[in-house]
Amino acid sequence: MRTSAFARTPEPPYYAVVFTSSRTSADNGYDQMAARMAELASRQPGFLGMESVRDAKGIGITVSYWATLEAITDWKANVEHVAAQQMGKRVWYEHYELRIARVERAYAKPAG
Repeated sequence: MRTSAFARTPEPPYYAVVFTSSRTSADNGYDQMAARMAELASRQPGFLGMESVRDAKGIGITVSYWATLEAITDWKANVEHVAAQQMGKRVWYEHYELRIARVERAYAKPAG
């Protein structure tokens, strides 16, 4: 069984949105907004899971998994998510890159 740090995804195909970012030194509610976006995304139709890490220098990678491209488009257009994106561009991120990929194969080493 996987630990809670790993998303539980179905058999492929599905989609991965890879968001890599470099944070500014400003906090201005970042942690609260990140928690809200994770909670909101988890209720979005087509959401499959998320994995996220950030190092001490502020470089982070969040991968969210989605059933369809349409689900990704709908999430991108979510009103609260749009507001968070705008705040990220203005305040929280020095640089970011977003990539969308179709997952064709997936396998894991079982925990234990």
